[in-house]
Amino acid sequence: LDDAVEMIGLAIGLDSSIPTYHSNYGNALQELKQFVLAIDSYDRAIHIKPDFIEAYVNRGAALKELQQLEEAIASYDIAIELDPLCSVAYSNRGIALKELRQLDDAVASYEKAISLNPNYGEAYYNLGITQYEQKKFDLATASYIKAITLNPEYSEAYANLGASFKELKKFKSAVENYEIALAINPNIDYVLGMKLHAKMSACSWQNFEDSVLELRNKIQQNQKASSCLPLCALPIPPEEQLQAARIWCNHLHPFNPKLGPLSRYSGHKRIRLGYFSADFHEHATTNLIAELFELHNRDNFELVAFSFGPNINDSMRNRVSQAFDRFIDVTTLSDESVAQLSRDLEIDIAVDIKGFTQDERLGIFSYRAAPIQVSYLGYPGTLGSDYMDYLIADKLLIPPESQKHYTEKIVYLPHSYQVNDRQKLISNSLISREKLGLPKDSFVFCCFNNNYKITPEVFDSWIRILGNVPGSVLWLLEDNPEAVENLRNEATHRGLETSRLIFAKRIDLQSHLARHQAADLFLDTFPCNAHTSASDSLWSGLPVLTRIGEGFSSRVASSLLSSIFLPELITKTQGDYESLAIELAENPIKLKAIRDKLQNNQLTSPLFDTPRFTKNIELGYSKMYERYQNNLSPDYIYIQD
Repeated sequence: LDDAVEMIGLAIGLDSSIPTYHSNYGNALQELKQFVLAIDSYDRAIHIKPDFIEAYVNRGAALKELQQLEEAIASYDIAIELDPLCSVAYSNRGIALKELRQLDDAVASYEKAISLNPNYGEAYYNLGITQYEQKKFDLATASYIKAITLNPEYSEAYANLGASFKELKKFKSAVENYEIALAINPNIDYVLGMKLHAKMSACSWQNFEDSVLELRNKIQQNQKASSCLPLCALPIPPEEQLQAARIWCNHLHPFNPKLGPLSRYSGHKRIRLGYFSADFHEHATTNLIAELFELHNRDNFELVAFSFGPNINDSMRNRVSQAFDRFIDVTTLSDESVAQLSRDLEIDIAVDIKGFTQDERLGIFSYRAAPIQVSYLGYPGTLGSDYMDYLIADKLLIPPESQKHYTEKIVYLPHSYQVNDRQKLISNSLISREKLGLPKDSFVFCCFNNNYKITPEVFDSWIRILGNVPGSVLWLLEDNPEAVENLRNEATHRGLETSRLIFAKRIDLQSHLARHQAADLFLDTFPCNAHTSASDSLWSGLPVLTRIGEGFSSRVASSLLSSIFLPELITKTQGDYESLAIELAENPIKLKAIRDKLQNNQLTSPLFDTPRFTKNIELGYSKMYERYQNNLSPDYIYIQD
């Protein structure tokens, strides 16, 4: 490319009146990612030849790379005006529209490109990406299949087809397509982790240890091996999770200076808090945080919600929307536009309660949406970015020696970091064990964690526990049929009768909380603990037995148990975990004492004292704001109760 630039430059020096020279020069510069210079070259070509369609199209592509999306669309529109049959312009225009969150218009643009060129595989691929973002997974699947039919070596299309199958809970098909993508391109971005996560979701553990080792090796080599959320459920050390987060952010959400530096806001009478989420509806995270929104001190804080998720008008959406001073739906706005809106509203503290979880919009924060940016609750770990200033945690969750694994400064709350909602209702309808498919007189262990958190090591532990407690059963969440089949096969392989595994379907929250009362002991997973499901269990009066690890996700349940004054249920090794599970099953007096203690502590301990939690997190916000007003950079903050 360097040689190409040099040679074309010589040609232009000999004759600068030929538009193709300038256009080709721009193409070479664009390949070198010198987009500003490339645009200058396209402009010269267009100046010489105002109807130069190819130059307009390529100029649009360069503008898109610079995130000048409206300008890119304008360039494509001129190309289309010059040639209404230019399918490439329509397809590229769709990409820019998708980036602007104008998804319906993007789909229409792709479909126009395809109508002009039915063999346009890339347009089908881009159409699939947008349909996937619209959560139309069946349509996305069909688009990717069409792209693959036109180009059987289209590794990215196979990878995205795998992602669509995963969302449809067709995990075997997902894995098959991920494997094809990797066979075509062994270094394709993030697919290795996506494949392993799909297998974990189906509890398919063939070559598990080798897969984890391969993933770790690639992360250590700074390769784009996995998105971050799947790593939380794998035996990946914190330093490698930090490295994976840095890789992801630097690649997909690097700091973007386009909006310029933030001017310093004068002191507001009330601190302006912006909460950013896709989950302001019935969702695990919102089920935890809803009451915090309602209890914030309105004399000191002004609350603004930035909602960019599905517009689900359920009872939770109605509840939380009323808790804010302003509730703004920004779903159709680009990341840049949302950041600019946040600046226009002079949000002092922008709180991201998504992190790397589904439907995240971390790109908003890459533009610096507020002078203080905070990660909280949604993602159990570091985001690995320089523009996220703080992470809210507690001393058990992130001990001082672990601070090096986090790019954020830690705000230490005095008890558990996890907020809870005391308004969560438990159904009064008594559900008998018989109706739940449970044996009447057996000891019932349960785990309602997502299936992907179950590792072979954890399942081996559970089998040993069941083997030492005759007649006991294990009650698990039924997330998908493939996981049920695989878990039963794994049980048989380990010599356990499959009748001792019982599966619970997903039901409404009130009934789900009520059915906890039919179990005797919640067995936590490792290395990814129960999060919301641990709080649900404790709120329902069911003790949780956990194992504490090194990373954030393996310390959450310990944080909750410590905050409700049940440290005796925190174990440090798998052997201790198994021994205590067996002891509690065999010693009903000891287990009853723990259950009684849990019941007594529910409304007196810090874990479910939401007003107390609210005051503490507000102290944290106030100290962040005070540092900012005093022109001090972010630092570790310790809140005393």
